[in-house]
Amino acid sequence: MSAARNEIQAAARLLAAATRVVVTTGAGMSKESGIPTFRDAPSALWADYDPMELATPEGFMRNPPLVWEWYAQRRQMIAQCKPHDGHRAIATMETLGYSEFLLVTQNIDNLHREAGSSELIEIHGNIFRFKCFENHHPITNLPEGDEVPPRCQCGSVIRPDVVWFGEMLDDNDMRRVYEAVAMCDVMLVVGTSGIVYPAAGLPATARSAGASVIEINPERTAVSDATNVFIQSAAGDALSSLLEGIEKLRAGGGNGDKR
Repeated sequence: MSAARNEIQAAARLLAAATRVVVTTGAGMSKESGIPTFRDAPSALWADYDPMELATPEGFMRNPPLVWEWYAQRRQMIAQCKPHDGHRAIATMETLGYSEFLLVTQNIDNLHREAGSSELIEIHGNIFRFKCFENHHPITNLPEGDEVPPRCQCGSVIRPDVVWFGEMLDDNDMRRVYEAVAMCDVMLVVGTSGIVYPAAGLPATARSAGASVIEINPERTAVSDATNVFIQSAAGDALSSLLEGIEKLRAGGGNGDKR
């Protein structure tokens, strides 16, 4: 962490001076809680499966029981994982008195909510929620019975409430995301690959609107060259140190250099 100390201090000054903050997180954030990413071989989540069979509407309709059972196994695995210090640090940042704070995550694992984040948009959905396939009725409680997958009262099969390949993101959610990004002073990007759109385009949108961009990742990504501060570190350690720095600056009244 000492190698990134200067970068963390610079990032803390930016965040301490900000009034509107957007945080974005990706699969690298969850990896530290033990949830494998899609792309990190040899432990990649898709390594033994064809994504087109397991994460598309067409694949689901070809074999609903296969997809349902695979997601059930994923839920069981994810349920054993817990938020780490980085999740908790972001949840605490939300309480620091910013006039606007929004967390935008690509992760479907519910760990940010478990850590206490509430100003949160899960743009790819949540694996612990369900909806029916045809009419998108939200399902609060899964019906009892032996049918796999179970069916909604409308007769449609029930599916995970996640965004599959080829599906559109929720219009209302994305409208709120783009409004927040256009107005923010600082965007903090954590654990993303920088190649999955539209999330990968948000840092550039923020920069073009005049915001400062901070990135935390173990390795440089496609968005690193466009950031104001790049912190090469695991999320948990860096976010804990960053939160400590922000709290000290705000408590001392020294908010650093304003943009």
